[in-house]
Amino acid sequence: MLTHTTEIRVRYADTDKMEFVYNGKYLEYFEVGRTELLRSVGLAYSEVEKMGYQLPLLEAGLKYFNPARYDDLLLIKASVHELYSPKVHIVYEVKRKTDDELIAEGFTTHIFMKAETKKAVRPPKIYVDALAPFFKKEIVV
Repeated sequence: MLTHTTEIRVRYADTDKMEFVYNGKYLEYFEVGRTELLRSVGLAYSEVEKMGYQLPLLEAGLKYFNPARYDDLLLIKASVHELYSPKVHIVYEVKRKTDDELIAEGFTTHIFMKAETKKAVRPPKIYVDALAPFFKKEIVV
């Protein structure tokens, strides 16, 4: 399993009239977590795109537990649990840094596609090679 945690400070613009982080912002926070997860293994999203790949979103899910507010420091933990799959499924956990309170959790599911053709492809070798050290291969006897 590959896990990476990114810290985000809630901006005033992220909050709504109730003074909570607006619900749609969490998908943006997930995006930050996802791009930093990939960057942590040498796969900056801009580099993936230069290699001719894109990662469109297929599905997303989100569950809220507690509100985050302006100026909170949030920890966005992003994890990939499965490497050898045609889909890239990333699980997220958002916690407030000061008290470790669970704010939200969720997931996004993506698929690699060739930028030129917009056709789905299996995860490229660069992705598999970058993540492989974080996954134990099961030995089948």
